[in-house]
Formats: sequence, structure tokens, C-alpha cells
Amino acid sequence: GKQVCAIFYGHPGVFAYVPHKMIEEAKAIGCKAIMEPGISAEDCLISDLGLDPGKVGWQQYEATQFMLYERVIDTSAYLILWQIGVVGDLSYGINVTGKAARQILLDVLYSYYPEEHEVIIYEAATLPFKSFKAQRIPISALPEVELKDYSTLVIPPSKSLKLNQVISRKLENI
Repeated sequence: GKQVCAIFYGHPGVFAYVPHKMIEEAKAIGCKAIMEPGISAEDCLISDLGLDPGKVGWQQYEATQFMLYERVIDTSAYLILWQIGVVGDLSYGINVTGKAARQILLDVLYSYYPEEHEVIIYEAATLPFKSFKAQRIPISALPEVELKDYSTLVIPPSKSLKLNQVISRKLENI
């Protein structure tokens, strides 16, 4: 009979099992339950790094899911891989994985990006008195970097956008 509010780090619905499960269980017993949006890790990343997804495009995946499924990557857009600290953890827990799992991720990424391509290891501030971290490294150094379970890999574009001449001409003629 009481009103309850739960607050979660980042957006409560993104990479968050517990909030979804709480709402499902509350509704199952006849309680009213809603999820309100929060400031997400994506919002922090955009602001902290000064990026605009609208400039060249934006692709984002959870890191383990990215490795497990065949994806088509557009290297003229940003690629954001969330939770790279736990990449390869098939239990979907929060256990930070090691060099071997990151090397498998690199094997996938090397089919798109050169070894010297600069990437950013990003960690949002988790407390109000903390600052975000952004470490720029060549992609080849990924296995050696210390990561947290919430570390994010930001891969800037490796090639320029290519204008579709046919569509461009069509738009000019309308």
C-alpha cells in the first residue's frame, strides 16, 4: 500500500535487467508500475566527449552481443561498444574479462579497422563528485588497458562519408 521509487544509474531501461523485472513483477500482482526516463550513459558520452551522432551517424551494440552475431558495420560512422570490460562473459554477469576475450573482439574489429586506428575508452562519472575518463589508444592496445565493467569503447569513423550521387541529383531536381 505504499508508493515506492527506485533510482538506477544511467537510464533505467538500458542494460538494466532489474528495473524491467521489477516492473513486470509489480504489474503481475496488480500494482501500477512505470519507468521514467533518466539521463543515460549515452547522454553522458555525447556530452563528455563533445560528439554529435547526427554528423556522421552512430551505431551502438553491447560488446558481447556485437561479437556473437554477424553485424554489418559502417566505418564512416561512430561505433559504440558498451560494456567492453565484460566482453565475452556469456553468463551476462558483471565479471570483468581479460586479454583473451578482448583479443577475440579485436579479431572481429580488425576486419573493419586498421591496428593503428585511434579509439577511446570512455567511462562516465558514476558519482556527482567524480569526472568522466576518456583514454585515447590505438585499437591494438585494447587487450592491455585496464577496464571496468562499465567501460565503453568509442570507435571514431575510419573513412569519410560517401555521397550517393543518384539520390543527391534526385533531391536537387524536386
